[in-house]
Amino acid sequence: MNIEVKVADSSHSKYAQEICDEVFISSQERKTGIARRTPEYIISKMTAGKAVIAVTDEGEWAGFSYIESWGGKSFVANSGLIVAHKFRGMGLSRRIKEQTFLLSRKLFPDAKIFSITTGAAVMKLNYEFGFRPVPFTELTNDPEFWKGCEGCRHFDILKDHDYKMCICTGLLYDPKEHLEIHCPEDKLNEENKTQQNG
Repeated sequence: MNIEVKVADSSHSKYAQEICDEVFISSQERKTGIARRTPEYIISKMTAGKAVIAVTDEGEWAGFSYIESWGGKSFVANSGLIVAHKFRGMGLSRRIKEQTFLLSRKLFPDAKIFSITTGAAVMKLNYEFGFRPVPFTELTNDPEFWKGCEGCRHFDILKDHDYKMCICTGLLYDPKEHLEIHCPEDKLNEENKTQQNG
């Protein structure tokens, strides 16, 4: 079975309700914090080119994720990563995460990218892409972001701790921490060329 992972657009709005239903079912099964979103919200991400979707060659929805900028575009959240039950265990979450990460870097190259999750698999993926665990104080302080957690069953915990702690783990990718590092051999070769030309 061929599954294409790509940036979503308005043509994928027909899957919005299925995505929301899958998120709800998963939150019930895992009994962990998953913030619920409306179909209208999901569609808005698709039409804005700020979502990634996985679709089979037969036109069946298989996975989804979206991004949102906060704090004057200085932060970007990678959110809502979900894979439909029948397509789990196929490595699809990694492909979706990769495309979501690349989309974030393309649209907001200077922004810090963050994710909050309780899922071990998502944490592992984030580590592979260079994210590190951080306290919530290092994430955006934009109140609109934290309003998005109101649909989570653990929102009271977050609110009681003044939005600084919950059961989720905060993960952050700071592009300034991933500047290109030149190989020492390359630097040595450059110095030798300079000396020869001098």
